[in-house]
Amino acid sequence: MRVVKEINDKACKITVFSWNGKYLIKLEQGPFEQTYKVSEMDVLEQEIDEILSPEFIAECLERFQQMGETLSGALSKL
Repeated sequence: MRVVKEINDKACKITVFSWNGKYLIKLEQGPFEQTYKVSEMDVLEQEIDEILSPEFIAECLERFQQMGETLSGALSKL
């Protein structure tokens, strides 16, 4: 597995890997992570920045918030 790029944004950490014919776009925030797999046949390495647009990041951050709410709801039922 090769690290293609790392972005340490204030809101989340983004790491892009190249592995097994795919780019793995991994976003991490606190205890949560999201991973998106994109075929290397569909995207050039230099196009990854276009995928990581402000809109894409904003939607991922919203998803992190939803993940936190889901986990909190599940833990409150214990």
